[in-house]
This record gives sequence, C-alpha cells and structure tokens, in this order.
Amino acid sequence: MTLSIIIVNWNVKPLLERCLSSIFLYGKNLDYEIIVVDNNSIDGSKEYLKDLLLKKQQIKVILNNKNLGFAKANNQAIKISKGELVLFLNPDTEIRGGTLQKMVDFMKKNPSCGIAGCQLRGVNGKIQSSVRSFPTLISQVLIFLKLPYLFPNLPAFKKYFLYSFDYGGEQEVDQLMGAFLMTRRGMLQEIGSFDEKFFIWFEEVDLCLRAKEANWQVIYTPRTEILHHGGQSFKQILSLPKQKIFNQSVIYYFKKHHPRYQSLILKILNPISLFLAYLTDKIYGDFKRK
Repeated sequence: MTLSIIIVNWNVKPLLERCLSSIFLYGKNLDYEIIVVDNNSIDGSKEYLKDLLLKKQQIKVILNNKNLGFAKANNQAIKISKGELVLFLNPDTEIRGGTLQKMVDFMKKNPSCGIAGCQLRGVNGKIQSSVRSFPTLISQVLIFLKLPYLFPNLPAFKKYFLYSFDYGGEQEVDQLMGAFLMTRRGMLQEIGSFDEKFFIWFEEVDLCLRAKEANWQVIYTPRTEILHHGGQSFKQILSLPKQKIFNQSVIYYFKKHHPRYQSLILKILNPISLFLAYLTDKIYGDFKRK
C-alpha cells in the first residue's frame, strides 16, 4: 500500500466529517487507507465513525475509552498501518485536489526526505505559519512568561517563529507543524515513532529533531496546500489547563535533548507561568462575561 493516513480525533465531529469527505473526494486514484483514532469524544464522533465503517472499505477505526493524547493515539494507528508512507493529518484540515498525489510524488522523488509538509491556508485564504526553528532556552523562557504578546519582535522570537520565512520556496527546515506531516515508514522504523511521554505539543518537534539527527531531511514544500481550520480541539480548553500541558511538554523536551540545567530553569519558572495563565483566564473570562 502506498499511503496510510492517520487522524486523531477529539470532539471535533463536524470538522472530522469535512476532513474525511475531502479525502474520499480527492484520493480516489490513490492506493491508501485511513485510520481514525478517537480519544473518547462525547460529541457524536464515535457514532459517526461506527456508521462510516459500514460504508467505507478503506477506513479503520480505533475507539479509545479515554483521551490518550496525540502521541500515543498516533502510535496505536502506526502499529496497524500498512502504507510505505504515513501521513499524520489533523481532523481540522481539508485536502485539496491533487494534494495527496503531489506529496506522494514528492516523497518518491526525494528518498532522503523523512518528513515533509505542505502549505497550510486558513479559512481566510491566508498562508499560515507552519515552520519554526528548534526551540532554545531563551525563547521558551520568554514564552513561559507570556512575553510574545508584549514584545513580539524580540530577536529570540524572530529566530524561533521565523517571521521572515519564505513560504513560497521549497527548503529544508528544522520542524514542521503537526497538522500535516507526511513521513516515510522506513524512517519511523529506524528512529521510532512518537514519544508517548508527550501528551500533546512538542511530540512533532521531537520527531523532527530525531529525524535530522539520523540524517533524514525535513522539508517544507509549497507544491500543494491544504485548508487548516487551526487548533479546534484545544480551543475547547482554557488557558490554565493548556499551559499545564504545554509546560510539561516543553520541560520534558529540554530534559531529553538539552543540558539538565535548562530543564531545571523551566521547572523553576513553571509556577510563575501557571499563575500568569490563571490571570489570563480570569481577565479573559471576566471580559467575555461583560
């Protein structure tokens, strides 16, 4: 089989329906399978997927009885997938005509590429930022303290968020957004799949770093595009819970890949970061109630 498409869903049934419909529409001439892992949704997603199983031959479904997170759910699907290429696709995306075939062709023509990402466009038609540099301690300290909102043009942010990145040009990059990651099975077998100690966030950063350390290329290409609604699952969670999960992921990433003192600094700043998130919740919540 050429391509396995893996989608992890959590309470975004309307978007999941649109995502799957776009694949069925534009993937007709491609040898592919779809594996949807549902992380215990309560919005009717499970019932929809059970019904879909009766109608579509090329779809497999894993229904979890609790939210296992992004990394572990993807790994569940990898274990039963068969494709030479494995696409990790968010449920809040929609495939365009030719997207899948163009990316498959790209991977075939670039055998040293282990991970590839295409152009992401929002519902407003604008290109979304989907490429970043690998995180440094200073950039994450400033993010913990929520300073990007006050000082977005600091050099550390310009370097990390790559404000000047040319999304019209194909190039090798550090990391790609996890909304669309086309990977090579051979690479996953060599370096391992997602690290399940990440619940959500930074699991794709970790994967990209391990790929590059094993001499696989990570490449952004504008040859094709998808529609990305953007962060719909985690818009359901307020700032403080999101900050807790985000901070845990960042701290673990630095513990895994950087000198120990750097993760210790982030651990020390963690309570301050959570307090700032709490204040954001209070201020934003009060604002919404007015």
